[in-house]
Amino acid sequence: MTSTPAATADDIARHGWTAFPVDGNAILEGKSYLHKPTPLTAKDIPFPSDDAIVVEIQKYAKKHLIEQTYNHSMRVYHWGYSILKDQFPEKFNKLSLSTWALTCLLHDIGTTHENLRATLLSFEFYGGILALNLTKDLGAPPAQAEAVAEAIIRHQDLGTVGKITFLGQLIQLATIYDNMGINPQIISSATRDDVNKVYPRKGWSDCFSKTIREENGLKPWAHTTHLGEEDFPEGVKNNELMKPYDIWGL
Repeated sequence: MTSTPAATADDIARHGWTAFPVDGNAILEGKSYLHKPTPLTAKDIPFPSDDAIVVEIQKYAKKHLIEQTYNHSMRVYHWGYSILKDQFPEKFNKLSLSTWALTCLLHDIGTTHENLRATLLSFEFYGGILALNLTKDLGAPPAQAEAVAEAIIRHQDLGTVGKITFLGQLIQLATIYDNMGINPQIISSATRDDVNKVYPRKGWSDCFSKTIREENGLKPWAHTTHLGEEDFPEGVKNNELMKPYDIWGL
């Protein structure tokens, strides 16, 4: 494990700075999963509510995100925990759940009505900058605040060439599972059922598809366009894995 003058080896592990392939298929070795996922309920999955920074960021997220986006962020936290526990057991109990929670809570902060119009930057980049400043202002150490920012900036940086941080890859796996139903067997169907009940989608697939189109309309140069100006929003809207849950809570 490497370290830099800005962080110790322990910081690298705790905040998910380990280099990982950006290609999720390569990580999964072309299989549905590396290890059979175990069924979990939302209650089985701990959330770092004893961390003062997480508490403040959770309040911030609830205040600024619409309900569908907040629920998506919480589902992503739970999906990621399941993926971390079952697929990457060597990193379980090493990655900070506080760092993971901060990343999930803020990863779509750039998509709010105000933030989409506050900048020319793509929503992931602006969101990463906001997250960096918010967490640092609350006292997060640089290695944590910068890990959160890097993961948010790159959470839609899907591809097959190069590396990404482990934290960034984890949120990629969790968000594409929730948004597009990719790698459907990486998480137990029982976990999927329960987490969707606790944090209902309320039409999230259609909601996020419209947000993608909104940003692409406002910013034709947006980073999201690299996923396909039509393919990505249509893939989100027609998420077959999550279709049965999209009407819950409506």
